[in-house]
Amino acid sequence: MDDELLKGSLLVDDEEDDDDSNDWITTFADLSMLLLVFFILLYSMSEIDAKKFDMTFQSVSKSISGKMQKIATSKAAREEAGAILNQVVTRRQIIKAQRKVFEDVKYLQTTKGVEGIMSAKFEDGQVIIKLPSDVLFKPGQVQLSTKGMAAVRALKDFFLKHPDQYINIKGYTDDTQPGRGSRLKDNWEISSLRAVNVLRYLMKMGIKPNRLTATGLGEMDPLVPNNSPRNRQRNRRVEFVLDKIMTGP
Repeated sequence: MDDELLKGSLLVDDEEDDDDSNDWITTFADLSMLLLVFFILLYSMSEIDAKKFDMTFQSVSKSISGKMQKIATSKAAREEAGAILNQVVTRRQIIKAQRKVFEDVKYLQTTKGVEGIMSAKFEDGQVIIKLPSDVLFKPGQVQLSTKGMAAVRALKDFFLKHPDQYINIKGYTDDTQPGRGSRLKDNWEISSLRAVNVLRYLMKMGIKPNRLTATGLGEMDPLVPNNSPRNRQRNRRVEFVLDKIMTGP
């Protein structure tokens, strides 16, 4: 009887030792997942070949085996890592595609009608084209001038050539408010109506309305301080912010 009790006690002790010996796996699993996510983030900031990265990623996944695999490569963990990787790859693809669009914008800057007046920049995957309001509108007016129509027409072919681009038209003013005799209430109204009228003219020339939005921002987000006539002129502008339209798989 005593022998049986002794054997039972030894078995319990062995099981407890086994449980204690496996505690490190959870910590190791968490550390491995952090390293894996860090590896993916490094990829997002580098120029690593996609095929080589995929091979490396698979190699890392295969190295997590046995008891470690049950924890670190559980279904939830795999889905989370896969989602992060997909976001990184998608973001890189968008930026790469938008850089090509920006290269075309550089050529557009030499086009008659916007030559010498249009500026552009590439920022966080967006292509931003700027035209001075003084070119598009007469002082205090919200309807496109003849010169303004010519400038917008110069953009038409470019927009038609790139149907995968959303076009958010943003109107800006300086900090000078409309005079008392003006029928316009404030700079918000001026910037909004100018953006809308540019949008309508693009629609009239064949740009699909589901690609267009118009936003009036008044004197918000000035390029330079409104402390001189020259600076106020720079802040009065219309921007065309291009974002890539994402299509389904």
